[in-house]
Amino acid sequence: MIHWWGRVVRIILGGLQRAGRTPEDVMVCDTDGRTLKSLEEDFSVNTSTDCRDAEGDLIFLALHPPAMKEVLTNIKPPQDSMVVSLAPRISMGYMQKAMNHLKVARVIPNAPSIINRGYNPFCISSEASQSDKENLKSIFDALGDFPEVDEEKLEAYAIITAMGPTYLWFQLDELERLAVEFGMDTKEAKAAVSSMTLGAVEAFYSYPQRDILMDLIPIKPLSSEEAEIRSIYRDKLTALYRNLKEKL
Repeated sequence: MIHWWGRVVRIILGGLQRAGRTPEDVMVCDTDGRTLKSLEEDFSVNTSTDCRDAEGDLIFLALHPPAMKEVLTNIKPPQDSMVVSLAPRISMGYMQKAMNHLKVARVIPNAPSIINRGYNPFCISSEASQSDKENLKSIFDALGDFPEVDEEKLEAYAIITAMGPTYLWFQLDELERLAVEFGMDTKEAKAAVSSMTLGAVEAFYSYPQRDILMDLIPIKPLSSEEAEIRSIYRDKLTALYRNLKEKL
């Protein structure tokens, strides 16, 4: 059995379903009955609002850090289970001590996993076996890239990859809206913005001279605001990163 706690489960189950890799025996726990009903209908999983017990080969905890601390103190996972946190900030050492359970891992998932294009870095405790790692990879390999990284870097990944889509999506949405206002139909606007974005990203990461690339377009309507936009990114994300790195 795979046991899930929390709401990010929709991202992961959605990606697994799309890949045809939905596990047969899944239990999802959440205190929100409406969320559970929706998951039952969309993924045919077992659900429960009683989150006191944790069973299964893989137990995923997808909770905010304050709630995670409380759950870790109260659950008693089976000895052979792998407990996997999908949250930033709470270390594997903290998890092990709170649960008195050594087989733990951490994953920082991101939303594009729902279409199998995720970037989901992970780390795993030294007490876990190669079989434990393979069980974890069997879930996340279907969702996109699944690199193993140093635990101390996971908060950086939380800021850049997990939250990163939120920094971009609203901008793409606004470009689509403007394209329609300027005369494109909806289909044309989606195709234009999508193709432009994918091409821009590929060029940005493959063209060898970035400074030349970024100067190829002579008209830059947002150039006077660029420094301010960069400052917003730096100020907001640096403050958030420092908060995530504060010791519990």
